[in-house]
Amino acid sequence: MTDKTIPTEMTFFARFEEDILAGKKTITLRDESERDYVPGSRVKVFTLEEKREFCSLDILSVEPLLFNDLNQFHAEQENMTLPVLKDLIQEIYPGIKQLYMVTYKLADS
Repeated sequence: MTDKTIPTEMTFFARFEEDILAGKKTITLRDESERDYVPGSRVKVFTLEEKREFCSLDILSVEPLLFNDLNQFHAEQENMTLPVLKDLIQEIYPGIKQLYMVTYKLADS
């Protein structure tokens, strides 16, 4: 048993808000510091830049994923091309090898 607190909030770059609200973006790839989301929990979602709340998400799963295993499926779930996804991940987490895929759905209000 861990003493870690279950996260209740998540942030995204504001440019992803529209895709999340439209259901086009259904996963997020995070580093080890953000792997503690719990399936079955609900989180409030904010823009990273302005800390503006824009929805709630239900966490469906959290799975480890190696950067080298990123494929077309992950790109489609992120609503971008695979090269763009890989470049973005490297921009946010330079040199990262271990990621965590958080799968979610827009929460019913």
